[in-house]
Order: sequence, then structure tokens, then C-alpha cells
Amino acid sequence: MSENVYDILKERGFIEQCTHEDEVRELLGKESVTFYIGFDATADSLTAGHFLTVMAMMHMQKAGHRPIALLGGGTTMIGDPSGKTDMRSMMTLETIQHNANRFQQQLSKFIDFDNDKAIIANNADWLLDLNYVDFLREVGVHFSVNKMLAADCYKQRMEKGLTFFEFNYMIMQSYDFWKLNQLYDCTLQLGGNDQWSNIIGGVELIRRKEQKSAFGLTFKLLTTSEGVKMGKTMKGAVWLDPEKTSPYEFYQYWRNIEDVKVEECLGLLTFLPMDEVRRLGALEGAEINHAKEILAYEITKIVHGEEEAVKARDAARALFEGGGKSENIPTTSYPADRFAEGIDLITLLCDAKLASSRSDARRTIQQGGVSVNDVKIKEFDRVFTSNDFDSDGGLLVRKGKKSYHRFIIE
Repeated sequence: MSENVYDILKERGFIEQCTHEDEVRELLGKESVTFYIGFDATADSLTAGHFLTVMAMMHMQKAGHRPIALLGGGTTMIGDPSGKTDMRSMMTLETIQHNANRFQQQLSKFIDFDNDKAIIANNADWLLDLNYVDFLREVGVHFSVNKMLAADCYKQRMEKGLTFFEFNYMIMQSYDFWKLNQLYDCTLQLGGNDQWSNIIGGVELIRRKEQKSAFGLTFKLLTTSEGVKMGKTMKGAVWLDPEKTSPYEFYQYWRNIEDVKVEECLGLLTFLPMDEVRRLGALEGAEINHAKEILAYEITKIVHGEEEAVKARDAARALFEGGGKSENIPTTSYPADRFAEGIDLITLLCDAKLASSRSDARRTIQQGGVSVNDVKIKEFDRVFTSNDFDSDGGLLVRKGKKSYHRFIIE
């Protein structure tokens, strides 16, 4: 093996905590290690938040290690209390299975599952048919309630009331690690920093039951400078599914991140060499926009492919430099009769997902944040017809300085 992947992950800013740092680094340098990351199937697409862990899996696989992507068909039925103030809403088995299938399709774009180079597993296979009494005798006996209640993931929930339902989550995730150790000789679990307590539970369970070494490693969570999780917009999550977040919107999200986060995101979310990451991260003033453009392009290329990344970049440039004459701008087409009757501006903003609600749209218009074909509009009841179309045959609606949407007739 070439350079130790532990050093690569450390230099790029991934590693937050590790159970046995020297042992893990030595292990990753001398043999192929089977490791796992869990993905609870709470939605039908992975998000920008998942993307950091996917990047780590890609680095690990490139270095010759074998990833297991564990789909949480069983654990999703309980819900992880980590980092949450409320209990997760319950989902049907059919919805969870559908979401798990979508995750598998998306992960296959980034991870090579051919010829046993990586494994897709689903914890529904062993969790859903467990005998409760056997489970308590086999696994529960190894967990101290005092120790569990001291874990961060439970502390945050104690004030509102931690249900026994959720209290089982740590034990179930620990059981997953033990099961994967038995099935695939998996010795390392990776996850976000909010998973630390759950990961340690699994490490200790394997060591107690099997008298074997097992290890855990966590990554930093992507947050804004205020400590809020990145990957959220006014419209909700930034999805990896192009049907839920278009490549253009995805590109724009990264193009518009805070200056102070550019170097960190370049290290974590692209494969650019670290010398280049540091050079771009050191740019200041207007030049930092060049670094943001490279960041947005590189991430979009990994997630959506080079063609979509080029389109998104060209569309963004056309809007900023040429007043919006680009075919790659997000576009909605209406039948002719809709515009014959006229469409009010609030409806246009909501249909374009430039506003989260009609009241949000009204507020934005009244504050002077909306332009149509480069003319600022302050009347929220303004109605547009095909007579208002520009010379290119459309309406270009802009919210703020950077969010655009085009309306045309079918």
C-alpha cells in the first residue's frame, strides 16, 4: 500500500476522535481492513451531510480497504436520539425499505461493489427477527445503564424525556457492529462525531464477547461558523438526488458558502491535492470567489458528473456576468393558458421553490428582495402574463442576488 489512508484522512481534516489511534493507523497501513458506516433510511435520498462520510469511504476504498455500507432497515424503525431534541417520527416498513433501496442506488455511484470490493448490508436482516429475551441475555447484559445515561446522545434527550424505545438504539447499533464482525470480519466502525457513544458501545461489545480487537473512528460534522449543521437551506436539506436538489441548486449551495469554510470543505469534499487546497483557502477578498467556484465545481462533478458540473458552472457565470441568458438556469414551463389568465408573483416564487410559503414570499417581495427580468417588484399581488416575457420568451425571477428561476410556456 502507498501512503497510509489514516494520514490522508487526518491531513484532509476528517478525523475527530479515534478509540486507539496508534493501533488503527498501524492496522490501516499494513493490511486490508473491512470497515462499516451506517446509513439510517429516514429519507429517499442521501444528503450533503452524508456526502462527507461517502468521501471518507471513497478514500478508504482507494487505499485498498473494504467498505460495508450498512442500511438501517431495522434501526430506522427506532430512531437515533443523537443530536435530536425530539423523538423521530415512526415510518412504515415499506417506506424504510424503499428509502434503503434508493440509498443503495446512490452509494453505487461512489463505491465499487463489484467482486466483493465493498458490501451492502441491511440490519433489518438480523434485527427484525430478534427474540427479545435472548437479545437481553446475549447483549443487554454487557451494557451499564449508568454508563449509557452519561453518554452525550442520551443527555440531550433527558430534559424532554427519553423513551425506552429510543434507549435501545445504542445497544442495537452495538449489536450491528458485533454482527458485522461475525459475518464479514469487520473490525472498524466509522461515523459522524455524534455517533461516538454508539461506536464505543460496539467496540466494547466485540472485545467482551469475542476477546478480539475492534476500533472506532469519528469524523467532524460539517457545520457553519455558528455551529449549525451544513447542508440545509431555506427549502430544507441539500439532497444528492438531482430530482430533489437540481445540480444547479447543488452547485449554488457550495458556491455561496461562508468564506471561512472554503478551505475546510475543499479538504473534506474534493480530491484536490492538499497543496492546492491550502493555496485556494488562503485567497482573500474577491479572489475567494474563485476558490468557491472551484469548490462548487469539484463537488458537483463528484456527485452529478462532469457534464452537469460544467452546465451548473456556466449557468451561474451567465447569471452573474451576462444577466441570465443561459439555458442551464432552473426552469419551469407552464401551459399557455396559465399565462393567458396571469400568474401572481407569490405563486411564481412558491412554484420555483424560491420561497418556503406564501407568507414568506410576500415578506420577501415587500422587503424589495425580488426582481422579474431585472426590474425590482414590490407589489406582492402583481400578476404576470405572456406580455411580460422578455425577448428570449421567458420570465426570469430573481430572489436576492444569487437565486434565479426561469418561467417559459410549453
